[in-house]
Amino acid sequence: MKVIFAGTPEFAAQALAAIIAAGHEVALVLTQPDRPAGRGMALQPSAVKQVALANGIEVFQPATLKAAEAQAKVAAVGAEVMVVAAYGLILPQAVLDLPRFGCLNIHASLLPRWRGAAPIQRALLAGDSETGVCIMQMEAGLDTGPVLLREAFPIAADDTTATLHDKLAACGARLIVDALGRLPLPAEIQPADGVTYAHKIEKAEAAIDWSKSADELDRHIRAFNPFPGAQATFAGQTVKLWAAQPVAGSGEPGSILTVDRRSVVIACGAGALAVSELQKAGGKRLPVQQFLAGHPLQPGERFSAPD
Repeated sequence: MKVIFAGTPEFAAQALAAIIAAGHEVALVLTQPDRPAGRGMALQPSAVKQVALANGIEVFQPATLKAAEAQAKVAAVGAEVMVVAAYGLILPQAVLDLPRFGCLNIHASLLPRWRGAAPIQRALLAGDSETGVCIMQMEAGLDTGPVLLREAFPIAADDTTATLHDKLAACGARLIVDALGRLPLPAEIQPADGVTYAHKIEKAEAAIDWSKSADELDRHIRAFNPFPGAQATFAGQTVKLWAAQPVAGSGEPGSILTVDRRSVVIACGAGALAVSELQKAGGKRLPVQQFLAGHPLQPGERFSAPD
């Protein structure tokens, strides 16, 4: 099948690599313009661009697809289908209508739950028991189109956004190849019940509210790993918490109950958290034993939410 692929981060790059490996003709790749990154803030190509260039595929990086010239370039390809995954630009109706089989989106949730920008983090924060991938026929609304294929799997008790991302990316890559090989597929209209929106993650949300239960804060820490990292304040300094487990315990929320080489146990609104990996501002992520060597913590001392 002659395909245009539109995507930007690693999640999308895995799908592009799978489509190429399956033998489809990827005639053009759309991805976001190169962005400054790293210490030198040099312009870096997206993960999708790197896969495209490695396979000799033409890359197109428009700032918008609303311009007539951009639409003309896409139209000139004569693709049978466009595959979209975490692209980051809105596709106007004129673009959605171009391919014979339309535009297919790889979405990392079980639609209609978690339409929008941050479905992985929102599923974790909400305590969902499962997640999955939908291959959706795109239309003008935000993730409202009919679903062609879906696959669900359970969220593990220790899953973070990083681990779920990798599972979902692999699932999405497998599912889109399956979908392309079976087009046209019957489309299942999304039900009106159960619609939720996965709003973009804001850095301010990473602040830990110690009045919440240990179970909620465990999910909070896992949802904000790897970005932006769940944050608390200790002695006026920001500390990120990267790994924790709910345990029995009670005390003033935010107060340290016990300290040993394996964990720092901190009281929550209900229960306590045994924190096993921390990071001070400007430092590295460290297991508790190494963190304590440079930053001693004592029972009775208190963490607070960032200002």
